[in-house]
Amino acid sequence: MTILAKHRFQTATSHIGRIAMFATIATLAALLLLAVPGANAQSGTSSGPQEVLEAVVGIDTRIPGTARTAGTLGTQREGSGVVISDDGLVLTIGYLILEAIEIDITLVDGRRIPASFVAYDHESGFGLVRAASDLGLQPVGLGTSGDMGVSTQVLIANRLGPGSAQGVFVVDRREFVGAWEYLLDSAIFTSPPNPNFSGAGLFDADGKLIGIGSLFVGNAAVFQRPVAGNMFVPIDELKPILDEMVDQGRRAAAPRPWLGIRTSELRDRLFVDGVSDDSPAARAGVRAGDLIVAVDAAPVGTMAGYFRAVWRDRDAGDSVTVRVLTPEGALKDIEVESMDRNNWLHLDPSL
Repeated sequence: MTILAKHRFQTATSHIGRIAMFATIATLAALLLLAVPGANAQSGTSSGPQEVLEAVVGIDTRIPGTARTAGTLGTQREGSGVVISDDGLVLTIGYLILEAIEIDITLVDGRRIPASFVAYDHESGFGLVRAASDLGLQPVGLGTSGDMGVSTQVLIANRLGPGSAQGVFVVDRREFVGAWEYLLDSAIFTSPPNPNFSGAGLFDADGKLIGIGSLFVGNAAVFQRPVAGNMFVPIDELKPILDEMVDQGRRAAAPRPWLGIRTSELRDRLFVDGVSDDSPAARAGVRAGDLIVAVDAAPVGTMAGYFRAVWRDRDAGDSVTVRVLTPEGALKDIEVESMDRNNWLHLDPSL
């Protein structure tokens, strides 16, 4: 973090303390959402702060025990989503709806509306569902996440209703790397943390949606010590692919190669923590405990570098040569025939 960024973060943290002591949620919501006239919805109609917050709904899903993700993500999942169109399209975080056989949208008044799976995008992490009947809610407008720099005041809203909206600060914009072969170039990190982050909406001062909640992190920022917070997927990741996701259930571009290796890094060493069952890596013989040292003979020592090396100039289905050092001390080149992760998941509810 640069000296300027540290100064801005120090200023932001002092603001956080003052807000916590002196501002109610209603006051902060007014600060963020009444700073300009009402936010414009996707339909072009005008909606006020209350309507913007009411557009954040609950997402409840049921996943079969045979699902690929049941062991890691569970069979009963709940979080939030944000209504983004007049026809009941709801944007959420994708892991809530992966392999779901039942999806319900839960409104603040307790009503449950059945919904259908529309799309999932592994590269961004976004998911889309559509309500089976009219939600009676104004959709929110999509903002621009690129302008959300350190110390920007923003608002988190989740399924618990407008009264639970929380004012937070953007405390960092940086790369985020997930062990599940996931990489964002410029994720949004906010603090203080919100415990109901899954699928929550992140809104700017105009009431526009700028991000969707993904994770709790212990290092949203580091200033003398790590600061806890949340990671949000920027809305700018959605804009180029939204129409494709609605029309095709996914982005139109060829999918990235997926190997099924869960990794961690430590001191420029890249460890295989696990291998997904029936994945390309499992079939090729990669094992937990191996140390990945190179891709196509080019050394790798970080997760981000490893992912980019696998994805470079390849599509799903192409082969990748991964060099590993085994726990027994053997150096091996393993050819892995990659695949489309969506084909490994059970996304079709009829399966």
